[in-house]
Amino acid sequence: MRVWFNGVVLTDSETAVIRVDDHGFTVGDGVFEAVKIVGSRPFALTRHLDRLLVSAAGLGLLAPDLAQVRDAIDAVLGEQDLPLGRLRITWTAGPAAMGSGRGGGPPSLVVAAVPMQPAAPFTDAVVVPWVRNERSAVAGLKTTSYAENVVALSYAHERGATEAIFGNTLGNVCEGTGSNLCYVIDGEIRTPTLASGCLAGVTRALVLEWCDIREVDEPLAVLGQAAELFLVSTTRDVQPLRRLDDRELPTPGPLTLQAMETWAQREAAGIDP
Repeated sequence: MRVWFNGVVLTDSETAVIRVDDHGFTVGDGVFEAVKIVGSRPFALTRHLDRLLVSAAGLGLLAPDLAQVRDAIDAVLGEQDLPLGRLRITWTAGPAAMGSGRGGGPPSLVVAAVPMQPAAPFTDAVVVPWVRNERSAVAGLKTTSYAENVVALSYAHERGATEAIFGNTLGNVCEGTGSNLCYVIDGEIRTPTLASGCLAGVTRALVLEWCDIREVDEPLAVLGQAAELFLVSTTRDVQPLRRLDDRELPTPGPLTLQAMETWAQREAAGIDP
């Protein structure tokens, strides 16, 4: 692993140091992006950096210098051979007194890259008993406050699944812990709107552009009628669901397969769509 931390490149993650009073560490006051590395190059980087700015603004953080972020990425990737990998960009509020109040920075920037295994050809998911709050102050932002996701994912793992699906406070379909959800009803691919409180996923945005998918908010119970289900995310691309809770599904179904093939073709066409 190579890590860029506030201007210094480290080759051993164990030597990376962040202050114990950094607000990103103490209260999760930070934002991040996870970027897929293909052939040692970041995929859809411009979209990820644009979303980093949106998340930082939504959290009330200073905007990161994107030129510096790109330089850090180049420094981290420059001497690594990563046919497939994951790049993590983290931007926090920086040091502060213990508690919720911010200390005025300076912000911390960390960029790290590690190898990644290809996603499995299919996976299983469960619906969790907790909900996303679509009216939360941080709804739709990619923040480092991930404890809710950790609990939900642990719940899924205990049931033999790799992803947990949330509804929202209105009882509508929302998202996974680290993925957006698409489902097929009456021969049509659907996915929740951003008003559901789901993350504005980069992969979600690309799939919406490249495939015939309708954005709509519907009750969580509609998933029981879905003929096909699939997840989309940076690390999963388009991944069919074989099972949701105790319900078996075609793997992949015909529309899911079409979305997978379209993704593969369009991803190969350009590194920064």
